[in-house]
Amino acid sequence: MKPPLFHIVLFKPQIPNNTGNIGRTAAATGCRLHVIHPLGFDMSEKARRRAGLDYWHLVDCREHDSWEDFLRREDPKRLWLYTTRSERPHWEVEFQPGDYLLFGQETAGVPQELHDYVTQRYGEDHRITLPMVDDPRARSLNLATAVCTAVYEGLRQILPSGQFPSQ
Repeated sequence: MKPPLFHIVLFKPQIPNNTGNIGRTAAATGCRLHVIHPLGFDMSEKARRRAGLDYWHLVDCREHDSWEDFLRREDPKRLWLYTTRSERPHWEVEFQPGDYLLFGQETAGVPQELHDYVTQRYGEDHRITLPMVDDPRARSLNLATAVCTAVYEGLRQILPSGQFPSQ
């Protein structure tokens, strides 16, 4: 198996449909999905079948018991935190194959401790955002939409002429 183009990291996701859509994005783009527990839903095989996730066997998914377990098992060299609490647009980043793209919970993002960790380990410039209009009613994008946008910007940068490598 080829190394993943990117690592998509979901911190304690709460909505199964979002995680399912993100899994489809991961499968379609050669990315690995990391899901950090606890989750707001059941990811058992029975639950996936009931949800119609007939493609889940194509998803390179790793589940982690906690943030600490994720760090112990993965030790990311380059990680980008997507957050509404940054002013740096993601198109200013020069992505590299194998980068980790971290996304928080649908309702709360990631806790301050993770913001602090990213800033201390990787630098403030590793906290990035998908810019939006300045209107508090449009407080954030759907998680699956944000992940897909992030992954495809990264792919646009790293793949020559947008060509996916053969599997």
